[in-house]
Amino acid sequence: MPRPERTAAILVAAGRGLRAGAGGPKQYRELGGQPVIFRAMEAFCRHPDVFAVQPVVNPDDAAMFNAAVAGLRHQPPTNGGATRQASVHAGLEALAAEKPDIVLIHDAARPFVSSAVISRAIDAAGRTGAAVPATSVTDTIKQVNDTGDVEATPDRARLRIAQTPQAFRFDVILDAHRRAARDGRSDFTDDAALAEWAGLTVATFEGDPANMKLTTPEDFVREEARLAAQLGDIRTGTGYDVHAFGDGDHLMLCGVRVPHTRGFLAHSDGDVGLHALVDAILGALADGDIGSHFPPSDPQWKGAASDKFLKYAVDRVTARGGRIANLEVTMICERPKIGPLRDVMRARIAEITGLNISRVAVKATTSERLGFTGREEGIAATACATIRLPWSE
Repeated sequence: MPRPERTAAILVAAGRGLRAGAGGPKQYRELGGQPVIFRAMEAFCRHPDVFAVQPVVNPDDAAMFNAAVAGLRHQPPTNGGATRQASVHAGLEALAAEKPDIVLIHDAARPFVSSAVISRAIDAAGRTGAAVPATSVTDTIKQVNDTGDVEATPDRARLRIAQTPQAFRFDVILDAHRRAARDGRSDFTDDAALAEWAGLTVATFEGDPANMKLTTPEDFVREEARLAAQLGDIRTGTGYDVHAFGDGDHLMLCGVRVPHTRGFLAHSDGDVGLHALVDAILGALADGDIGSHFPPSDPQWKGAASDKFLKYAVDRVTARGGRIANLEVTMICERPKIGPLRDVMRARIAEITGLNISRVAVKATTSERLGFTGREEGIAATACATIRLPWSE
């Protein structure tokens, strides 16, 4: 059940990430086939208790940002500042008009935040007003002087590693940032430190060791290997669908309304391209077919938009901890001509599924005037889906 308080999230993505090595800002580099920032942002965009996600970006990165997070819902990006603190302040000011009760502040370089950590952050902020996720320190820590000599060995039982998302009552943390800006304080490395300076008591809640920040090239190498091992069950499914023509003035093809002299005879909107893709994904999951999940005999699906079916199939993959690696659909028809619409269709499928458009292929062929497609009695489509799942026996 949704919480009564309104929660927004700020995704801090304005940094340069120079320690991560070559390849541009680390938040836009790919990890396991997806941009780091997409992974970091997706969990908040899909969380049922987060109503708004506010990205804070470097203005020079606008094109990279738009390409990296295509398909995710978010507020219009706001420009970051010279420091992380200034960027968070900009994000808070951008959200002020939305009047959230709670705000979660997360680093775009932490791509493995879980829905459970987000839920714990919201609960903690609601209880305490200011809270950070934290994990225990397992190694012995040494405090050293300028020459590298050990000065002290802190009690690790009292030490914690702070993570993000850090969670606050919105009005309280906004006021703290405004005070710091007025006082010329710009040296806080995280929002908890700023909150402590402002006199707030900051609580901790259970973090997640997997919710690590990517900082060095070695971090990327390690996480690539971990992801590959986790999603080692690579599966392929195929799909096929066909619909006859009837009366009408348009066709729905791959999620795009295409003007035509005929319409489809179908229980739903008759989108053969999306239907074939749904069957391909369900086939890769060994999870039945489109008819078993959306039976034509059920009146609730009469005239339904097929993007609902495709989103459902994608959610079935996500629910099993998997990812879609590639989608391909081939339209078989004499008319309408698919070539001029190919990239529009690819973009629409990418939007529905949340995939990068580079992972979506749309092709077309005729049947050389043979058979029902050659006689222009209908349209057929074939599809293929490649997915990656966690390995299980």
